[in-house]
Amino acid sequence: MTAPVPSGCNERVLTDRATTSPPLRTRLLPTRTSTGAPPRRAVWVAGWLAAAAWALGFPLVSTLETHRVWGVSATAGYAGAALAAWWLPRPRARALSLGSAFAGAVAVPLVTLLLTGRGQSEVGVIERSGVLLVRRASPYLTDPQNVGEYTPYLPGMALFGLPRALFGDDTLPLRVLGDARLWCAGVFLVCLRAGVVCLRTGSPRPASQGAYRTGLTVLLASPVVALPLCVSGVDLPLAGLCCLGLALAARGRPVAAGLALAAACALKWTAWPAVAVAAALLGNVTGARAALRCAGTAVAGAVAAALPSALLAPGPMALQVLAFPAGRGDVPTPAASPLPGRLLADLGPLGWYTAVALLLCGAVAVTATLVLRPPATVTAAADRLAAGLCVAFLLAPAGRFGYLALPVLLVVWPRLAHGRAVARKGGEVGKTHP
Repeated sequence: MTAPVPSGCNERVLTDRATTSPPLRTRLLPTRTSTGAPPRRAVWVAGWLAAAAWALGFPLVSTLETHRVWGVSATAGYAGAALAAWWLPRPRARALSLGSAFAGAVAVPLVTLLLTGRGQSEVGVIERSGVLLVRRASPYLTDPQNVGEYTPYLPGMALFGLPRALFGDDTLPLRVLGDARLWCAGVFLVCLRAGVVCLRTGSPRPASQGAYRTGLTVLLASPVVALPLCVSGVDLPLAGLCCLGLALAARGRPVAAGLALAAACALKWTAWPAVAVAAALLGNVTGARAALRCAGTAVAGAVAAALPSALLAPGPMALQVLAFPAGRGDVPTPAASPLPGRLLADLGPLGWYTAVALLLCGAVAVTATLVLRPPATVTAAADRLAAGLCVAFLLAPAGRFGYLALPVLLVVWPRLAHGRAVARKGGEVGKTHP
């Protein structure tokens, strides 16, 4: 016989169960955060699907073979990443989705293009400039006849063509080893690594290392970085050097920041606004003397790098570096994306001068913000530089949508590397906050 249950026990048991166990309907509903945000898995899936849709447009629309090769491979990689993020349980889902995206968007197309010797015209231009630098001490042809013979870069870019001049292309291993894309990507990754080490010196958070590696992998596998890395790579070393220069400035190291920015300014005119931003950051967190040391080092280094070519071939250098990118050369520039500045320039001389005037007004406005409200952290400085470059790319008489990848990198990378950094007097950057 069972023992009698005391009076009121059943009521207490039911009450306890009701207060400790959630209702069945609640248990069956998908979990959401207290703020109503969608599950993290859905965010990953949506991001990879958006990247796949973007990559799919290249084989459907683009006429460039390199873009079509990248688009087919990247679409498959992003689609596989979305499937892995959706179907697989954690932690395998994230690792496999990152691996699929990186393999499809970077590894497979880069190896394919390297082995077949295909690349955008910029790759050939850089490699030819390296050969000319060795043979004639100037990377510029004296009488260019077509777009492919123009070198619209400053002399420092020819350094990435030196491996081709040294190794040649007689055999497949030497042809791959001399490809300028490998060296552009290598400098880019080294600069990002040096920048994150610089920012985290004295305030590392072990838990943040994994988050940074995940974020950096996503950034490298994203179309913003993966496409230029595979097909041209010309803007990647400039972006890496700008990030490194701002990181060094945030740490109160003016000479090192100036040297990094001098290297960037020796590649393209695009990097020169970074000198003003870094000087404003140093002036705010360290003092006017540090700002002047940084700016002086950067300008002196860039001028020293460009001076030999300017003396040996002043006419070809001015034509190819100044007139051609501005759309005033003998040959029309291929940078003809329908951006506002380009649309104005197509209206005629008056439209071209209007675009230049608007560009100068934008430069004055960004400069005024640096004087009136200088940045105090590496993130704020990178945001200010990104805003200035966006204005320049949108209003320039000749430009490409691909140029906007540099502002995106400037906005994303400092947040991955250091999060919400707070600068302190003397150049010391505060610790990140969770």
